[in-house]
Amino acid sequence: MKDTRKIFPRPIKIQDNTFRDGHQSIYATRMKTEDMIPIAEEMDNCGFWAMEVWGGATFDTMHRFLNEDPWMRPKILKRYVKKTPLSMLLRGQNLVGYRHYADDVVRAFVDKSCEIGIDIFRCFDALNDFRNIETCVERIKANGRHFEGTVCYSLTESRLGGDIYTLDFYVAKAKELERMGADTICIKDMAGLLSPYDAFDLFTALKKEIKVPLHLHTHYTSGMGSMSYLKAVEAGVDIIDTCLAPFALRTSMPACEPIVAAFQGTDRDSGIDILTLLKLSEHLETIAPKYKHLLADHKLSIIDNSVLAHQIPGGMISNLTSQLKEMKALDKINDIYKEVVRTRKDMGYPPLVTPASQIIGSQAVLNVLFGRYVRISNQLKDLVLGLYGRTPAPIDPELTKKILKNYKRGREPITGRPADDLPPEIEKARKAIGHLARTDEDLLGWILFPQTMEKYLQAKYETDTPAAQSAIA
Repeated sequence: MKDTRKIFPRPIKIQDNTFRDGHQSIYATRMKTEDMIPIAEEMDNCGFWAMEVWGGATFDTMHRFLNEDPWMRPKILKRYVKKTPLSMLLRGQNLVGYRHYADDVVRAFVDKSCEIGIDIFRCFDALNDFRNIETCVERIKANGRHFEGTVCYSLTESRLGGDIYTLDFYVAKAKELERMGADTICIKDMAGLLSPYDAFDLFTALKKEIKVPLHLHTHYTSGMGSMSYLKAVEAGVDIIDTCLAPFALRTSMPACEPIVAAFQGTDRDSGIDILTLLKLSEHLETIAPKYKHLLADHKLSIIDNSVLAHQIPGGMISNLTSQLKEMKALDKINDIYKEVVRTRKDMGYPPLVTPASQIIGSQAVLNVLFGRYVRISNQLKDLVLGLYGRTPAPIDPELTKKILKNYKRGREPITGRPADDLPPEIEKARKAIGHLARTDEDLLGWILFPQTMEKYLQAKYETDTPAAQSAIA
């Protein structure tokens, strides 16, 4: 079929995130592959720069809640999406899990991801410590795939500036990624904190210093997302992320349809047919009742204006709410929002993105319920010890001493690349899981999520043999 779309001189390129971050943001990552297939081929024909289909929380939720093999989704979608690159979100040394994994696991995971059809890797580190993405980058490049270097956007004040998150900070981080060989550079605004005029200033500054294309990812959480896209496009950003309207807004991304409509007839016209997008959205509306119970509907507003004060991403808020419900302490939520701000400052102002957001949030809960740093999670101790990397600002030495007192993993923070201290994991894991892992995909999945993946594999292969007994057998 001949492509008759008009070519515009400087089209804004659009990555569609419907099949990953869209349903992760508003439906707890529960969209099933079977609901993607009916529109996958038509999505491929839209002219998106890329389609994000994997990474983030998908690996976890697919095997845990959907009874799907996580490795199969890119393989299946690749049968229908043949022209548009498939993208994934990769948390550097954390991969798609919640801890740092040894380099042999990281290499094997990236190689396998390339094998199953991932073309573009949006690779980030929760602390913006790019030593934690070095191994990922080496394998992405070795496989000839696209490395999108990513800076997590954060603030210490209501607007860009202050002691840490300045224009110079973001330009310096982008330059570091460019030196590492980034094919594109993404500013990842996971909480929707980027204001429109800051977006203009930021991308104006980046455009002067960075040669590779620039990508902006934001969420609608604060209500500023579409306005920030407009100003970023005016400043010259090359690529933006959107979702089809039914899976957009709220804590998801801005909707694709109004963005496409807004730039029609301008020199940044995307060339995407809006009528096709409307047709695709109709399919999502028909399947929406299946997922409606997962949609947060406790508030009338579709934006969270409080995020402008506490900067807590939507996913982190839902985790905190769930945690407090279990502890019968939901009445403490406002105190905990305030404590998150204090704890984050104590910990050197890390961006509130996985896994740092969970670490800060959990410690804030402990601080409110039991007193500040009376009870300390091991994850926070690891953060202070340096096992997650270098925090944006130094942590107070006296507080460091208090937190690491008598800690079995060390009392003096490390300064080197965290993964340098991690021994290889694959062969040890292979012996531990034994015959329960019948493929390399099974083995890697079990390393990432040993308990839940073990249950999944037992069901998949119709056996109740635990991994330890399987190894003996």
